[in-house]
Amino acid sequence: MEVLFQILNLIQTIFFIYFSLATLYILIFAIGGLFRYRPKIASFDKDRKFAILLPAYKEDAVILESASDALQQNYPRELFDVIVIADSLKAETIQELKNQHVILFEVSFKQSTKSKALNKAMDQLTDLYDFALILDADNIMEKDFLYKINKHFTKKFIALQCHRTAKNINTPFAILDAVSEEINNHIFRKGHRVLGFSSAIIGSGMAFDYKFFKNLMNTIDVVAGFDKEIELKILRNNYKIDYLEDAYVYDEKVQQAEVFSTQREKWLSAQIHYFKRDLFQSIKHLFANGNIDYFEKIIQFSQPPRILLLGTLVIINILSLLFNNHDFKMAWLCTLVGCILAFFFSIPLKFYNSKTIIALATLPKGFILMFLSLLKVRNAKKEFSSTKHTGKKEI
Repeated sequence: MEVLFQILNLIQTIFFIYFSLATLYILIFAIGGLFRYRPKIASFDKDRKFAILLPAYKEDAVILESASDALQQNYPRELFDVIVIADSLKAETIQELKNQHVILFEVSFKQSTKSKALNKAMDQLTDLYDFALILDADNIMEKDFLYKINKHFTKKFIALQCHRTAKNINTPFAILDAVSEEINNHIFRKGHRVLGFSSAIIGSGMAFDYKFFKNLMNTIDVVAGFDKEIELKILRNNYKIDYLEDAYVYDEKVQQAEVFSTQREKWLSAQIHYFKRDLFQSIKHLFANGNIDYFEKIIQFSQPPRILLLGTLVIINILSLLFNNHDFKMAWLCTLVGCILAFFFSIPLKFYNSKTIIALATLPKGFILMFLSLLKVRNAKKEFSSTKHTGKKEI
């Protein structure tokens, strides 16, 4: 009996170290995100040219609106091109796109991926661009989006993540997804930049130095985790990624539990894959080159998803009240409080309302779905799949 007790105590200690460190990690950056980040504004005597790249895989429901909206930027029209990469779109969608003032590339692959679509388009484009801006097919930019990027993009950075935010909060899951996005913006983008680390990138609403991005894309051919592959290659080469908080791009949030589950399973699979692949390499770069950003990114990949962290800590605290001694009870309680504070600091004031309170009732379901996704992640499909969008817009 004594041996069993010692084994259980050891297991609990290991779990406590992992979850307490995970909580401390997000709490530090959540506090950092409370401070204002002031990126230096460059002085340029001319506006620079953008290639706005819109890969669209079976996105007939949203691509026409997104492409049309992208053309309405408050920026000199001759200094940006909207480039739609049409993969498996319907014939009528293709025809309507041809009627718009966009550059259209029709592509077809045996196995479609975002990286293949982007590479195919960039192979056919000229190099007469300064920036490549990557959007998802459902993304809507605010009208002065390009102006803000041009104003803030300095030679110090070759990549810039803008502020992606929800364009719909029409279901409880959409609200949870929107809140999750803002927590990540606060912790992994703004908080990181305030404390001197690179911003995380998301997969859309990202701007790059055009020539750098074209050369980088020639080395990338991944099925899933396209954004993580780009991010790791940038950081591995000691470049910084900046964050522009006041440049908004609106993104459709998932509305149903099934879509939420599939999306998170895909994200978890990519996160675990890149953590295992780059862990030892990041340690080598840390000691050989002093590359803290690359190593810190791998530490970030070791973190549990936020909803899984919160749910697990709640369950452990309930069990701790029943079975633990006083010291462990207080330790677990402090960890839970730290986790809640990190979220409290990270959620924008606009979400502190009755709709969000109602949406919180779906948290247990979200936790279960995330836990099931974690169990299935090893068998996650190794093929490209995109989150299907409906065109819901409540900006």
